[in-house]
Amino acid sequence: MATYDFDIGIIGGGAAGLTVAAGAARLRARTLLIEKEPHLGGDCLHYGCVPSKTLIHTAHVRHQLRRAADYGLPEVAAAPVDFRKVRERIRSVIAEIQRHDSVERFCGLGAQVEFGAPEFADEHSVRLDGATRSARYWVIATGSSPAAPELPALHKVSYLTNREIFSLERLPATMIILGAGPIAMEMAQAFQRLGTRVRVLQRSGQVLSREDKDMADTVMAALQNEGVTIHLHTRVIDAEEQNGSKWITVLDQEGRQETHSAEAILVAQGRSANTAGLGLERIGVAVRPAGIIVDSRLRTSHRHIFAPGDVNGAFQFTHAAGYEGGVVIANTVFRVPRRADYTLLPWCTYTDPELASIGLNEKRAKEAGIAYSVWTEEFRDNDRALAEGRPAGKIKMLLSDKEKVIGVQIAGPRAGDLLAEWVAVLGGGVKLSTLAGAVHPYPTLAEINKRLAGTFMSGKLFSARVKKGLQFFFQLKGPVDNPCSPLKP
Repeated sequence: MATYDFDIGIIGGGAAGLTVAAGAARLRARTLLIEKEPHLGGDCLHYGCVPSKTLIHTAHVRHQLRRAADYGLPEVAAAPVDFRKVRERIRSVIAEIQRHDSVERFCGLGAQVEFGAPEFADEHSVRLDGATRSARYWVIATGSSPAAPELPALHKVSYLTNREIFSLERLPATMIILGAGPIAMEMAQAFQRLGTRVRVLQRSGQVLSREDKDMADTVMAALQNEGVTIHLHTRVIDAEEQNGSKWITVLDQEGRQETHSAEAILVAQGRSANTAGLGLERIGVAVRPAGIIVDSRLRTSHRHIFAPGDVNGAFQFTHAAGYEGGVVIANTVFRVPRRADYTLLPWCTYTDPELASIGLNEKRAKEAGIAYSVWTEEFRDNDRALAEGRPAGKIKMLLSDKEKVIGVQIAGPRAGDLLAEWVAVLGGGVKLSTLAGAVHPYPTLAEINKRLAGTFMSGKLFSARVKKGLQFFFQLKGPVDNPCSPLKP
């Protein structure tokens, strides 16, 4: 039997890698964790989720200050934003969270942590700084990076990605954002609220193209109402930079040519898996353009090498990476053949209003040929949303032909938090009647969940058959003939 230095070796100290490292080490597997960057935490901590949500909240506070009069308060004069102070707050939040992803913590759990750029020497070992490390199992969790612009002309201009956007020296007066996915839409609204004039250029006819159009349009309308300019069906054909200004030439849907200029360009047109330099071709690990090819157990073309997280290109969310890390732990340490199941994987875009989703939406249901019915409730009918001055949006539920919930989407205030109840309902197999009968505190946004379930159940409770049966068995007198007329003495 072959002997190895470690039971499990992990390349990449982001969400997936840290999940595997923590679990394996605590279960007393001899664990090696290798990270290329100077710090653990991955893209989410340093360039993604944490800095973006910190920036979004800062922009939200400024937006609320500017809306003081809408709440009956004296108007507030919002001074220009000093982005250096915003940047420092972002860095302080990262530093606070970094403590949970520190080398000391993982060493304390029993994992060996090393830094550098490893390369596979063979199927069970890597070379790192001139030394060789071998392991029974290997986990490639190297994540992803911003995709390079497809148009060669864009390489003629300097541009930003999520790796630079949070470290700016000053707030740009104007910004063009290429793409209209979650990162693009979040940053468009945040920078507009901070004082930048933002223009979004989108190739397709919809923002947030993964989502249903009616839900995505709710987000788009909110951004447009705040001053963000959004161009759909727009194809970039040229770019140039002169005297600090960037110029982007585009064609619209009718073939008309336009040129837009801005101080800064943010490229947010997808992600690319980090596979370069690992020597995967040497050991025969199959890679496609989207990332490393894995099976349902997250195994690569070698059964002892796993690839969870962004690097496999399936679902590029931090919580998905953490979930997949747990699947790897089951398959390696416990030797249980666990498969990844994304049926109930939730996600959220943190615009205002937020857009959160779990299960199937109408797009995916149609693609799968699944029959469904749609049930909705509007936030304008929710008392808490009205009290907070945030009535835009709705919740949408999809039921199968057997009246089973197959998906829920929420476009509205704190949609990501509201979705948590549906995560529990769908994951726990809770009946809609149970949710409809649950007592929620009043007034809360979460009442919209109960109301949606109640709307569906009321059709059954107040059906003609039920009413007729009650009248027959209990001799009910029936409705009042003229209910608005005063009673006669």
